[in-house]
Amino acid sequence: MNLLLSVIFAATTTPTPVPDDNYNSPGTIGFLVTFAVTAAAVLLIFDMVRRVRRTRYRAEIRQKIALEELMNLEVQKPERPEPPKKPNRENPESDSSQ
Repeated sequence: MNLLLSVIFAATTTPTPVPDDNYNSPGTIGFLVTFAVTAAAVLLIFDMVRRVRRTRYRAEIRQKIALEELMNLEVQKPERPEPPKKPNRENPESDSSQ
């Protein structure tokens, strides 16, 4: 059994790593392009956050102004005429003449 395993291991060869002669690197131009894209994305994110914050502050201020106007609003009842007076009727049960 030992002999069989040693023969199998001897028969199988492991490939030796060969250094790749075609090493391609993006180089300086690739680095600069990647850096420019990243910088543009960061600047766009800062600009978007600033605009969203400004919009949120404006909405909060509008809400506060509307609340102040609502609190200062005086509700006045309209002038109504007095209701008509009830007619003076005598109670028929109290009348003794009948």
